[in-house]
Amino acid sequence: MQRRDFLNLTGLSLAAMALPFGRSIAAEALLEPVDGARRRLLADAALTAARAAGAQYCDVRIGRYLRQSVITREARVENIVNGESSGIGVRVLVDGAWGFAATNVQTTDAVAAVARQAAAIAKANSRHQTRRVELAPTPGVGEISWATPIRKNAMAVPIKEKVDLLLGVNAAAMKAGADFFNSTLFLINEQKYFASTDGSYIDQDVHRIWLPITATAVDKASGKFRTRNGLSAPMGMGYEYLDADPAGKFKLPGGITAYGRSYDVMEDAIASARDARAKLKAPSVKPGKYDLVIDPTNLFLTIHENVGHPLELDRVLGYEANYAGTSFATLDKRDEGYRWGSDIVNFVADKTRQGSLGAVGYDDEGVKTKQWDLVRDGILVDYQATRDEAHILGHKESHGCSYADSWSSVQFQRMANVSLMPGKKPLSVADMVKDVENGLYIHGRGSYSIDQQRYNAQFGGQLFYEIKQGKVTGLVEDAAYQIRTPEFWNACSAICDERDFRLGGSFFDGKGQPSQVSAVSHGSSTTRFNGINIINTARSI
Repeated sequence: MQRRDFLNLTGLSLAAMALPFGRSIAAEALLEPVDGARRRLLADAALTAARAAGAQYCDVRIGRYLRQSVITREARVENIVNGESSGIGVRVLVDGAWGFAATNVQTTDAVAAVARQAAAIAKANSRHQTRRVELAPTPGVGEISWATPIRKNAMAVPIKEKVDLLLGVNAAAMKAGADFFNSTLFLINEQKYFASTDGSYIDQDVHRIWLPITATAVDKASGKFRTRNGLSAPMGMGYEYLDADPAGKFKLPGGITAYGRSYDVMEDAIASARDARAKLKAPSVKPGKYDLVIDPTNLFLTIHENVGHPLELDRVLGYEANYAGTSFATLDKRDEGYRWGSDIVNFVADKTRQGSLGAVGYDDEGVKTKQWDLVRDGILVDYQATRDEAHILGHKESHGCSYADSWSSVQFQRMANVSLMPGKKPLSVADMVKDVENGLYIHGRGSYSIDQQRYNAQFGGQLFYEIKQGKVTGLVEDAAYQIRTPEFWNACSAICDERDFRLGGSFFDGKGQPSQVSAVSHGSSTTRFNGINIINTARSI
């Protein structure tokens, strides 16, 4: 497209759209380097002031949060946003209570004043505290750095290249049969500096990328329409994720392409247009019991909502009840050896997996991240905890699950990457399908509904293929599966091996009040569940 047209299309809305993220800036400004020595000076000023004000513990987070989005529809650019937010958050522990304050004025005087303010808040809180905060010990690591292992910084890629990619994808999808098509590129870069009285000075550079697409096909005679969203996953990677490496994809039964550590958005866009049009002619599903073969592009959301969230310890304890409530997975269930799933079900929490959205070297409490079991051989064995929760589980150290989405937000417990481990025996998707007589093969994230304790839920999808006598047949529409969490995972009868393991993820996962957003991945291989109830979402009562 012509530069003059591009500027006309995007200039008016740029400033307004950037406001939630910080000041409106030019794309080139996102690449300005950060002064590391100055951050150390600011951190030390806060730590010194906090100690002088009576803090037994203090941590400082100096953050620069960069966000870029390129939003397109058919042949036009809807918006382009470059956002930056930077400042300093100080958290202190005084007399067994927390206090927090923040500022965007980055001077030693300002940060020292903020530390004193946080200490004053903590002292006020301590007068009403019924139980003192107990922090799990975390040894200081000195000066250390960690960065998302990227090959191509997406922020450095020219805007024109990104716009040309999205508009080219849109055009290909329209040619393939879509009546409407939109694509959006989301990029996030968190530059975070953490310091604490434990003796840690941790510099981290975190990158994430997501390119969601939606194709819409319309039957002009009836007015009926159907959509198909993209089957990619948001990733903790650089722009190399969009290089469409042939080694990063493979074909599945039904002609679906699976994307792993690269994403061919052009191929997926064309397929989405064709699928959306095919869904217009697909028959409505017959409700009843089916064996489900669920692709990771769909199963990740079920893992997220009905495994990851209910095993957050703050929900279990009732400290957190926003965004669908608390949790049925109370502490007594761990003590009694609660059966969460069948013997082949193993869930692992992991903040270290390369390419995942939640991968960092250290959490926002300075805890080195790791991997640990949540469900082992179908039995509940652990939860996800932060430094001030670890003692409740009898643990001597935190799981490293603390995160804040901004320098101005206090850090609190957020979900780790929670994944269903692959099957231990060789099993391909094709071989899994051969054993199904009457089933559905499900792809893509759809609508969902969950109760206030994460026990009952209902999940839709993008594509539902019938399986008859071991063969994938045609599409059906209007399907959703209903689950009770333990019954569903106990119905798990087969899991494909590690060759099929892929990540899905939530780029904007909300929690807390005031709400904060985090990004988290959930991996699995294709998995089979026997005798699951399917409803027809189009039926009128």
